[in-house]
Amino acid sequence: MSIKDSLGIAKQIFRFAVLAIAVFAGSTHMVFGQSDYPNKPIRFIIPFPAGGATDNIARPLQNELLNTTKWNVVIDNKPGAGGNIGAEIVAKSTPDGYTWLMASVGTHGINLPLYTQGGGKLPFDPIKDFTPITLVAELPNVLVVNPAFATKNKINTVKDLIAYAKANPGKVNMASSGNGTSIHMAGELFKSMTKTYMVHLPYKGSPPAVTDLMAGNVDIMFDNLPSSINYIRSGRLKALAVTTAKRSPALPDLPTIAEAANLPGYEATSWFGVVGPANMPAEILSKDSSALMAAINSPSVQEKYLAMGAQPVGNTPEQFSNFIKNEILKWTKVVKDSGAKVD
Repeated sequence: MSIKDSLGIAKQIFRFAVLAIAVFAGSTHMVFGQSDYPNKPIRFIIPFPAGGATDNIARPLQNELLNTTKWNVVIDNKPGAGGNIGAEIVAKSTPDGYTWLMASVGTHGINLPLYTQGGGKLPFDPIKDFTPITLVAELPNVLVVNPAFATKNKINTVKDLIAYAKANPGKVNMASSGNGTSIHMAGELFKSMTKTYMVHLPYKGSPPAVTDLMAGNVDIMFDNLPSSINYIRSGRLKALAVTTAKRSPALPDLPTIAEAANLPGYEATSWFGVVGPANMPAEILSKDSSALMAAINSPSVQEKYLAMGAQPVGNTPEQFSNFIKNEILKWTKVVKDSGAKVD
């Protein structure tokens, strides 16, 4: 073998050695980066305004994680488009565990059939573009009306509201926290089953809608219970019924819509869960799941959720994934049957 050939072989060996060292260094960095996770703040995107039910469910988790694990979780409210703006941000984020979304029945159950009917399109796929971590809590919506509106029109029960809406088609304004939210769909399901027509007015979140409801600018709302319960207790809102199949322990004297209006089968439940971008590393997913489950099961978080009328859940990523798929199937049928649309 010539000296030239020997030098060529030596250069090739050197190149392979450099490449191997680089690959090893990169993999070592990745492993250490995951095992050291989290070593910086986690951005927790809430796709609705501060003060709404989604935000209220997220904040006890934030506090518990800081107190027990020292994780720095920073809440970032990104409202708009029925939760789609915040959801899209997370769907397009790096799957390194540092971006979470508080998903809801709207972003991961209702919006796909609602926004894609008639050839529309969502800016994300609720199944393919996310990694489910855990279902956090479920809660009822509550049918609330402006007290002055109720007094003026002698509306004291759900049946009274139905009778008034039938006698005055299009004269009742129904606020919601945005197109595709559980608040919107609870109303659409009610309209469909009672054969009434009420004008849907979507807002960018529950707080501004509730503010206008109390001011008398809108008439009724199927609000998430946590964002209305204090106003119900203070008398600033009049509650007629809850939307779940069973009564809420938080307001045990309040009937369900199914029983109050003789509407068997009426049921609309809200839920909230944490998801990350698709393709999160298994080690990080496991850490997130364990930390969030522990927080949900803590006495502090349980107490806060029950006080606001929410039922704590907590499940595995696999269970939450199957739950989301079933919710999409369920709400696809509701959207189709009710004829709901984006206003």
